[in-house]
Amino acid sequence: MDLFGILETVAELIGFATPIVVALALLYFFWGLAQYILNASNDEKKKEGRNIMIWGILALFIMVSIWGIINVVRDTFGLDSNTDINVPRVDVDRSGGAAQ
Repeated sequence: MDLFGILETVAELIGFATPIVVALALLYFFWGLAQYILNASNDEKKKEGRNIMIWGILALFIMVSIWGIINVVRDTFGLDSNTDINVPRVDVDRSGGAAQ
């Protein structure tokens, strides 16, 4: 397997794992929310639930921000995973410049 194949496999794994990680961060936030609500009488548990919610929101914000930045860069430069990059080249006149 060459380097391109390895990079393509890694990209596929990242693409597969991204929605799972976002879902886990969302579940983590809701877990903190449940802890906050269910332990309304216990200030220490309430504080733990609030901290879990903060970290869940922070994780979601970072992941969505990175995803947005990547899409902006991709759209700005016209990059797409299915398009080839056209390298500019110079056509050489091999006729020696003679008029035909």
